Amino acid sequence: MLVLVAPGQGSQAPGFLQPWLELPGVAARLGEWSDVVGLDLVRFGTEADADEIRDTAVAQPLLVAGALLSADALFGAEAAPTPAEALGAIAGHSVGELPAAAISGVLTPAEAMALVARRATAMAKAATVAETGMSAVLGGEPDEVAAKLAELDLVAANNNGGGQVVAAGALDRLAALAADKPAGARVLPLKVAGAFHTAYMAAAVAEMAEAARQVTPGDPRVPFVSNADGAVVREGAEVLRRLVAQVSNPVRWDLCVDTFRELGVTALIELLPGGTLSSLARRNLPGVARVAIKGPEQLDQARALIAEHASQSPKTPE
Repeated sequence: MLVLVAPGQGSQAPGFLQPWLELPGVAARLGEWSDVVGLDLVRFGTEADADEIRDTAVAQPLLVAGALLSADALFGAEAAPTPAEALGAIAGHSVGELPAAAISGVLTPAEAMALVARRATAMAKAATVAETGMSAVLGGEPDEVAAKLAELDLVAANNNGGGQVVAAGALDRLAALAADKPAGARVLPLKVAGAFHTAYMAAAVAEMAEAARQVTPGDPRVPFVSNADGAVVREGAEVLRRLVAQVSNPVRWDLCVDTFRELGVTALIELLPGGTLSSLARRNLPGVARVAIKGPEQLDQARALIAEHASQSPKTPE
C-alpha cells in the first residue's frame, strides 16, 4: 500500500525549484500561482537566498507549489494512474496538508494556493505579537520531556515520533528549557518566526476561517490522514475544518505514522522538497520502501514505486 506525503515548513532550500523549470508547463503554472499568492514564485524558488525563503509568508506558498508541481509530474502524464488509483492514503506535515488536500480532490490547486497565501501572511503577522519561537527536543524519556514542557508552560507543537518533539512558546521559556534539559535530550532552537501550532496563532485561525468560507470542498478521493489525530478523514468539509484548526493546534505526525502502519503501508513517496519525512519514515517505518523527490531525477524511482505498490489496497483501521 502506497502513501504519498507532503513536507512542511523548514524543508525548503535555495534554488529547489530551478530544475523543475525545464519541464513543460512548469513556468506557466508557477506564473499563474504567483498571481494568486502575490509573490514571484519563480524568483523565490530559483534565485532567493536562505534568509528570504525562511520568511513564513514566502516559505509556505513555495512549499505548496513545489509539492503540487511534483505531484503533477507524477500523475499528470497521459498513461499515469490517478492519485485515487495509485494511493492508499495521503497526508501532509503542517502546511503540507494543503497540497495533500488538493491532490486528494478536496481543493483545487488554485484554492490551495489562495489558502496558503492567507495562512502564511496571517501566521507571520500573528508571530509579531509576542516574542515566541520553537525548539526541537531530540531524545529523552517521553514522559520526562512532556513534564518539563508543562512545567515551563511550553507546548509540544509537533510530535514527529521516534523521540522528536518540537516545543513552542515564549522565548524566555525556551531558553530555560535549553538551560535545564530533560535527561538524555538535546534542545536545538529552530529558525522560525514564532510559536506555530499553538494558541499564539489564534488570530491566524480567524483569518484562515474567513478564507475557507470562500471554498466549496470536494470529498477526498484518496483517504486523507489528518495531522490532528491521525484519523482517516473521508468528508471534504471536515478536511477543510481541520485545515483551519490546524494553524493553532499541534501536528501529531506520530499518529499519522501509526495510521500508515495500521493501513498496511509498504511504500512511501515524499513530494518536493523531499527528505525530512522520508528520514522519519526510515526510523519509524522500517522495511517500508521510500522515495524522496528532490528533483526531476527522482521521478522515475517514484514511478517505479507506484507501479510496484499501487495495486495493494489499504487495510481498514480498527
